[in-house]
Amino acid sequence: MKLNCCLIGKGNVGTCLLELIEEKKPTLKNMGIDLVVIAIFEFDGALINHNGLNISKIIEIGDNFRNLEEWNENLSALDSIPNLNLDICIETTPTNPKTGEPAISHILKAIENHIDVVASNKGPFYLHYRKIDNLARQNNCFVKYEATVASCVPAISIKESLLANEIISIKAILNGTSNYILSRMSSEGVDFSLALKEAQELGYAESDPSLDIEGYDAAGKIVILSNALLDWNMNINDVEINGISKITPQAIELAKSDGFVIKHLAIAKNNKLIVKPRMIDKDSPLNIGGTLNVIEFKTKHAGPIILMGRGAGGYEAASAILNDIISIHKIRSRR
Repeated sequence: MKLNCCLIGKGNVGTCLLELIEEKKPTLKNMGIDLVVIAIFEFDGALINHNGLNISKIIEIGDNFRNLEEWNENLSALDSIPNLNLDICIETTPTNPKTGEPAISHILKAIENHIDVVASNKGPFYLHYRKIDNLARQNNCFVKYEATVASCVPAISIKESLLANEIISIKAILNGTSNYILSRMSSEGVDFSLALKEAQELGYAESDPSLDIEGYDAAGKIVILSNALLDWNMNINDVEINGISKITPQAIELAKSDGFVIKHLAIAKNNKLIVKPRMIDKDSPLNIGGTLNVIEFKTKHAGPIILMGRGAGGYEAASAILNDIISIHKIRSRR
């Protein structure tokens, strides 16, 4: 089956996805998938070839891709989506936490034109989930977004493995930056500002780390999980959010003296969403270090089920995106 795709956003995730598509060509072929990227959009134009772009050449040329003859300056994804013979639109632009733009417009435009969507951009799904879902149902489109939460950890697709069960609550560590900072404060006794500086120097935290340390990144992710897995109808404004910037070494030590650690937890329970520091037992499976993510799903018939892994990274997100594409192909080919 030939799948014509466009990629919107050739940043780290988008570039890693192109490399992964090239690497996995034999695997995709064995699955009966001929994945053809016919357009790559950036903020100032696009590479377009209706017969398929030369991905290996684009990878080789790197940041100089605008020098290729297929480059069209000032060509926008929003205007072009309806005019391309697309099967799947892949959205990997950076997240706008206030509006979800331009990703939300890209996603809605694709669905309106009966094009399936795979996205790594969180904003549209914690701001406008129900709007996206309703439009997708009306137009018989698939919208997959595994990469929006915990990257390649199958946090959303786990639902397909639990169809005979029921997830009733979620408790998770969903932000690697905050987890790294609290882990350093706990293991070495350093104060918050020093741990944050280390995280920035190591590339775990942005120069403006507020979305991470104040809890908004984790809040967006727990909204996505609750809507996808618990069938709620929430957005980020429904989350009670407290960050970690006021946690002191003294609070860390006091918790340790009683056999606890402080972790920044995202919780979906009893129709409420909370992101705040909580004390957990030092032997809890949620007591993980470094930048890892961990998610505990409490189920009706099997108790807690726990997933853990790297929750960020270009190749991690790219693998989740490609997995979503394969999933869409499998469903479509059965129909």
